[in-house]
Amino acid sequence: MNLPAASRAAELSVPATAPLAAIDMGSNSFRLEIAHLPRGQYKRLEYLKETVRLGAGLDSEGMLTEAAMQRGLDCLRRFASRLEGFPAARVRAVATQTLREARNRNAFLARAKEALGYPIEVISGREEARLIFAGVARLQPSTMPRLVIDIGGRSTEMILGRGRKPITAESFQVGSVSLSLRFFPDGQFTAEAFRAAQVAAGAELEEAFALFKPSMWQEALGSSGTVGAVAQILAASGQTDGRITPEALRWCIERALEAGSMEQLNLPGLKEDRRAVVGGGLCILYTLLTQFGIPELLPAKGALRQGVIFDLVERLETESAGEGGTVLDMREASVAALQKRFSVDLAQAGRVQELALRLYKQLAPRASRALQRELAWAAALHEIGMMVSHHDHHRHSAYLLSHVDAAGFSQDQLRRLADLALGQRGGLRKLEAQMSDESLLWQLLSLRLAVIACHARGVTEPKALTLRRNGRQIVLNLPKALPDTQPRALYLLQEEAQAWARSEVLELQLSA
Repeated sequence: MNLPAASRAAELSVPATAPLAAIDMGSNSFRLEIAHLPRGQYKRLEYLKETVRLGAGLDSEGMLTEAAMQRGLDCLRRFASRLEGFPAARVRAVATQTLREARNRNAFLARAKEALGYPIEVISGREEARLIFAGVARLQPSTMPRLVIDIGGRSTEMILGRGRKPITAESFQVGSVSLSLRFFPDGQFTAEAFRAAQVAAGAELEEAFALFKPSMWQEALGSSGTVGAVAQILAASGQTDGRITPEALRWCIERALEAGSMEQLNLPGLKEDRRAVVGGGLCILYTLLTQFGIPELLPAKGALRQGVIFDLVERLETESAGEGGTVLDMREASVAALQKRFSVDLAQAGRVQELALRLYKQLAPRASRALQRELAWAAALHEIGMMVSHHDHHRHSAYLLSHVDAAGFSQDQLRRLADLALGQRGGLRKLEAQMSDESLLWQLLSLRLAVIACHARGVTEPKALTLRRNGRQIVLNLPKALPDTQPRALYLLQEEAQAWARSEVLELQLSA
């Protein structure tokens, strides 16, 4: 949703006490959290949860079934009715492992966005882990080093951090839904199935031991569904006060073996919506506690959805501060980190960024600050592919941006930056489909012209080039001295005009 600047400003001017909403589209459940932060204190206003079992709807080809998609869409429509009237800037929806895996995710996301009425971001495993830690760290603060674990339907996140800072964050493709479907497909509990499931979970998690060994943390916390469900069983059964220990987990597994099946399992505190995935969840928990030397796992107060809200607050505060304001948005730090990691020529990136933004404001004067920042990030990172090879560096840049983990960014946002990096030079046919999005079209033209104007990698005068736009007809005004002083730049600009003419997307005219 591309909002005019005036509308965007109106949204950002909503009082800090106005509610915010986070939607967590997990593999087992969809959750909606509505909260506000009066005087910086987190206050939940409403919480809705529905068991959707989206992760159980992936077929053998990695495609979401229509039945699973329909369950998700029905849930999102109910969430939409509760969110009616919420400004788009104060709602953030994130999707996790199932939609990272699903081959037909784009088709589902198009329908899901229509059902919900708000954009949906598919986030990487590491970004999911970062947001989980953000929720836990803010709602259960501590200065000691801690290990936070979140067992989802199709992935398990592990985070080592201190205070509000995550130090190491990883995601592993094993979850309560996927493990239950694989080793307890008919709902039968056997000792052999439990052993096999624990071996499979251990094989997936084994590589994490060096990153999260016991000497690195002083307490271990478990976030979200699986940990909460098992903690409730243990407390209701009188085994513990809710803390999870290896001995208590062995007791749970013994009860499951005695029952023989999930239908016959009758444990105090076991909710019906957890029955189908409790076997896989117990196996992952037992493997984690024994393999990582965790004496006890305490249920945490925070989770992904709260982390999303805290992150959304930082984004809103950054945008409302405007240019030159205090930077809180994690994405700014990620861009700087990527520039350092890939040895970007910062002076060149700065020249291209300044000119691209100046040209973009002439082409799209009503563009939101979010779109301006997106172009700024693309310009800042357009040459990261130089680390791989100077030849076709734009293709290397696009590949890296499509596949890198960058805190704060969704996978879709990184793909958009990758499209801009890919389109910074060369033919335009490779982005023919993407250019139907007019907001990206003007970003792309601005970036390409800036790259050409800064081609010599020297000091440039940003005000030397100006643009006039009339629909899809663009006039680029050049300095009169350009043909004599910069003939190579003129040649490249003429080539650029011809490239756009061949694309038939717009007409670029050069005027001295």
